[in-house]
Amino acid sequence: MVRAWYPPAVRTAADRLRYYAAHFDTVEVDSSFYGLPTPATARSWAERTPPGFVFHVKAFGMMTRHGVRADRLPASLRTAHDLELDSRGRVTHPSEALRGEVFALFSDALEPLRTAGKLGVVLLQFPPYFVANRANREYISRSVDLLAPDRVAVEFRHASWVEPEEARTTFGLLTSLGASYVCVDEPRMDGPTILPPLTAATSEISYARFHGRNAATWNARTGSAAERFKYLYSTQELMEWVEPVRQLQAETTTTYLMFNNCYADYAPRNAQQMLSLLDFSPGSEGWPAGLTAAVSNLAAGDADEKGGRPGGAHEKGGTSEEAPPQ
Repeated sequence: MVRAWYPPAVRTAADRLRYYAAHFDTVEVDSSFYGLPTPATARSWAERTPPGFVFHVKAFGMMTRHGVRADRLPASLRTAHDLELDSRGRVTHPSEALRGEVFALFSDALEPLRTAGKLGVVLLQFPPYFVANRANREYISRSVDLLAPDRVAVEFRHASWVEPEEARTTFGLLTSLGASYVCVDEPRMDGPTILPPLTAATSEISYARFHGRNAATWNARTGSAAERFKYLYSTQELMEWVEPVRQLQAETTTTYLMFNNCYADYAPRNAQQMLSLLDFSPGSEGWPAGLTAAVSNLAAGDADEKGGRPGGAHEKGGTSEEAPPQ
């Protein structure tokens, strides 16, 4: 959460979203990973933001092969399907019918954003155990089809997807699907769950996520996402991305830079610094069409007082909802 960034007088969720929208023109909704959004919630997001504001929405965990506890599903799905649960109450081996209904409910919930012209991309962030192979490539293709005509961005968390012998196939697949490859900035260390800071333009939208470089917590089960991504980028570290971002701008029509280092006010501070390093600020003369730096992890608590998620879901750490592939 980034509540430390707001002035003391900005107290309600509605006021926080309006304040945020006065400083940035896009946001990445993370709460939808933990619980399916509802049309009412999406409608409130659209109503509380100015024309031209864009919401990118992270796919619900079951859509990206994450383990999801049964109580995260709507009651209608829990009663309509025979659910096999593991010892932690997570759904194992969800049927294709169940997964298809989840995709449909997720897509239906975003209609108010589509109608308002405020829907950006659906973010498919796959888990570390989602490795590069034929079956998983086919799953990506099916997922993009199920979400059509909405635009999709794909983030991988296993390095096999971008290893030298696989990267060309990966980028070719995303290009053929019209899906964006999510460029990432992560800790600089070795390991299968760390991806290098590659840039690739596989659609008309380029998308980068800055997770921070906190190596100590990257693979840890932390008490909150904020603890896991507690990292404030230095100016020198942000400078490393200036030329890659400019290259992405040259190759695509729209470039989004999303900061997921969601501890205290780190994300909005670094987003504003990044724009300054690129010699731009929102609304200023010379501001380039199609370049945005903004914040991830905002809208769970800062867009709607009553949710669009099960209570407390957003406060869980980034790895706490994962389960072996099913």
